[in-house]
Amino acid sequence: MKNHLKRVTTPKTWTLSRRGKVFTTCPHPSGHPRSQGMPLGVLIRDVLHLALTMSEVKKVLNNKEVLVDGKRRKDHRFLVGLFDVLSFPALGKQYRLVLDENGHLALVTIKADEAKFKLGKVVGKNMIKKGLIQYHLHDGRNLTSDQVSAVGDSLLITVPEQKIQKIFPLQKGMTILLDAGKHAGKLGSLKNLVGYESTYATADGDVETVTKYIFVVGDKEPALTVSAAVHDKKSN
Repeated sequence: MKNHLKRVTTPKTWTLSRRGKVFTTCPHPSGHPRSQGMPLGVLIRDVLHLALTMSEVKKVLNNKEVLVDGKRRKDHRFLVGLFDVLSFPALGKQYRLVLDENGHLALVTIKADEAKFKLGKVVGKNMIKKGLIQYHLHDGRNLTSDQVSAVGDSLLITVPEQKIQKIFPLQKGMTILLDAGKHAGKLGSLKNLVGYESTYATADGDVETVTKYIFVVGDKEPALTVSAAVHDKKSN
């Protein structure tokens, strides 16, 4: 595994300047695709600017001062992914990694109460035994429940306990966010769903997209903070 990654080869979703510095931290593999996540150390140093160097980041992490989805993380190469919650208990700060309207990953400040919850998209499932189903979510986590949900639905869960609080089905009228494609980061209301193609409504009109890009985020409005304003200036 390489320790570093050339900035010119980083995903377009990363909000990093590709001028000046040649390399950045290479993340460890995780349940998230690299295009939908950023290394923990890079978020702390280059996005939040809570440290000047990666050595300072490592000291912060070794002091067990950082949580991701409610769990302590010490690896600066840990990949924080879409909708993950990044918390700093000592500072009283909580952030969620989301997409802005240009499809770039961004951290948005959230309240402590919201940091206890997360949305997970069901990407697969299997029956363990009668009445008990194991769900596979977009972030690589697996959870078991007797509640019935379909692939494509979203689950509102608690973190780190992983208890299902609510199911948001993939159906007409639901609020959705596009997590990939040229419209990544756009919010809308699902209007039509036919096989691999779907249509969602926005203030500017109807837009066609691929069904697999759809992430259900709520009923009439997002259940949690899932989007950010466009960042005009990228992090250095």
